Amino acid sequence: MSSKLILALCIVAVGQAKVLDKSTTIAGMVLSYKVVLPKDYDANKPYPAVLAFPPGGQTQDMVFVTLQRNWAPEAQRRGYIVVIPTAPSGRLFFQEGAKVFPEFVKQLLSDYKIRGNKFHIAGMSNGGISAFYIAALYPQYFVTVTGFPGFLPDATPERISALAKMCIYLHVGELDTDWLHTMQEQAAAFRAKGIPVQMTVEKGESHVIGALTGDGAARLFNEIESPTCSRP
Repeated sequence: MSSKLILALCIVAVGQAKVLDKSTTIAGMVLSYKVVLPKDYDANKPYPAVLAFPPGGQTQDMVFVTLQRNWAPEAQRRGYIVVIPTAPSGRLFFQEGAKVFPEFVKQLLSDYKIRGNKFHIAGMSNGGISAFYIAALYPQYFVTVTGFPGFLPDATPERISALAKMCIYLHVGELDTDWLHTMQEQAAAFRAKGIPVQMTVEKGESHVIGALTGDGAARLFNEIESPTCSRP
């Protein structure tokens, strides 16, 4: 399936939501990203926002897939801004691609009014690892972290402590045994530090969690909106 056809399908899926195709240059790298704006978007109004990372090689195709399956339709219904970047020149965001931060977040905060000047950060698989990696480096910009699946790489005590003011949401397939064990161990380490963690083992699911796509994507938003997360 061509990238243009995938994008067309995404636009159909989001109804009246506006999907912007943007790019910028940071640290000598060209960074492309999609921005989903709510229906009837008002540039003078602050909105809650999600910075979401795609899975796999974090290519443009993967951005399109996660946009359609996990983020855009529900973001429109709830009035969220969602930003999904493509790894610059294939450099994953928990590797050399991380060099675009924190400047990329600062640029987004300049371009859009974001509620509280903080994002929810999330991702699937390599995207989930990226979300935790960036959140631990620059915790001042984030309020929740979601991995579906995902975990914090190189989880030193200092890196874990950097997440202390966030709420953490984890989803992993029951059949995804390697990721399941890693995430269970890490959830215990977070809780030992007093960090709120909600972990869901998705019954009958493997690495790609179908239960969080389509209408099931509402669960991702329900969690980050949960009143049980008392973090600022």
